[in-house]
Order: sequence, then C-alpha cells, then structure tokens
Amino acid sequence: MQKLIAATWKMNKTIEDAINFIKDFKKLAVNVKNAEIVICPSFTSLQAVSKELKNTNIRLGAQNMHPEDSGAFTGEISPLMLKDLGCEYVILGHSERREMGENDKFINKKVIAAFKHDINPILCVGETLEQRQKGETEDVLEDQLISCLKGVSNSKGLVVAYEPVWAISRGNPNAKAATKADAEECHLFIRKLLAGIFDEETAKETRIIYGGSMKPENAKELLSMPNIEGGLVGNASLDAKSFAEIVEAVR
Repeated sequence: MQKLIAATWKMNKTIEDAINFIKDFKKLAVNVKNAEIVICPSFTSLQAVSKELKNTNIRLGAQNMHPEDSGAFTGEISPLMLKDLGCEYVILGHSERREMGENDKFINKKVIAAFKHDINPILCVGETLEQRQKGETEDVLEDQLISCLKGVSNSKGLVVAYEPVWAISRGNPNAKAATKADAEECHLFIRKLLAGIFDEETAKETRIIYGGSMKPENAKELLSMPNIEGGLVGNASLDAKSFAEIVEAVR
C-alpha cells in the first residue's frame, strides 16, 4: 500500500495562486512513484485545481463538507458538490474545525456521508497539550475514533490522521512536530483501536498518517516509522518545492 501525502492549504491561495502552484508542483513531482499525493485547496479553487490535475497521478481533496446532500445550510458545501468537482478525498474532524464547535457526533455524520458518496474521509484525531500533560492522550484518541466511526461498517478508503493539536504550526514556522517515537506510539495505538472497532485486517489496511508541523527537515525521519503511512501537511504544503521535498521523502 502506498503512503499518502496530503496538502491542506487551509484558508490560503487565490485561484491564480493555486493554478501556479499546481503547474510548478507537477514538474517537481513528475517522477514520484512511491506516494499517493492529494491536494486539498480552499473551496474557491477546487474547480480550477481539478482541471489542472487531469491526466496526472495527483488526487483532489476538500478541507471539509456538510453531511447533508442539499438544504438550507447557508455557507456549506455538500458531498454531492464535492463529487461534482472530482474530489476523491475530504478532511473531516480537523482540530481547527473542532475548535469552532464541531463535535464527534457531527463529524460522525460527515464520515458516514463521505462513505455513502464514495469520498475517502481523512479523519483527524488528536489531543491538546493539556490533555497530553494530564496523560489523557489514549483516552482522547479512543473516544474520538469510536464516536466518529460509529455505524461505519465498510471502512474501505478510510484514512486516519493523527494530528496532535499542540504540534500544528498554524502558520508558525517554529512549531515543533511530535518526535518520531511519540508519533509512532500513537499511530500504533490507533491501529490497535481500529482492530477493535473493525478487525485486524481492516486495521492493517487502513492508512494512518501524521499531521503536525511535518516539513522537509523531519519528513524522512517521521515517514521511516513502520506505522506512519503518510502525512497531512499544512504550512509546508504552501510552497511547491517544500511540498515536493516532503513527497520525495517517501521511500
């Protein structure tokens, strides 16, 4: 199974910026064979990026979605709309969304909706610094995974992103990622949880990726760990050369 490297641009890049990035990145990543690459731009750039990615090995993803197909949900975007634009992945449960009020019950509805429409969910889970310092990391991960995957029977295509909230850069270039040992320990724990929620085979086949200040300087080290099967890259994915270096770190 290929490792997965996903770029989440958050609320950055105009349509022109997005197109220029993809043109530059395609040249840099033309020979990449070892990784599945996903680009998750802002909603306004999805259509333009989708066109630029045609006839490439790079997948399109979205940063969020509403669980309903349509309705009176001002400012939201539905799974049908994402499918229409060619999205194959969607990020769900990101800590920045959770901080805005999204809870596990609502995220669970989104996960079920994604599977319903054949969109692969990248489900984010992770603890805050306070929770880690209190020794609550495993409890938090268990609660989030069990709640967000409730009612999911066929999890084919599921990606779990371990994103320790304390390691997310939020645009801060000095933010520090988890150590490879800490990240590996949590990834292994998540895999054990998935075996309990589903079964051993499903747990083995589910890619668990790391999100939290992954950058060219630490990508190779993190990706060398046996249970870290990719990365969800924020700040370092805004520059084509930087993101290409992370993709090339996959061996």
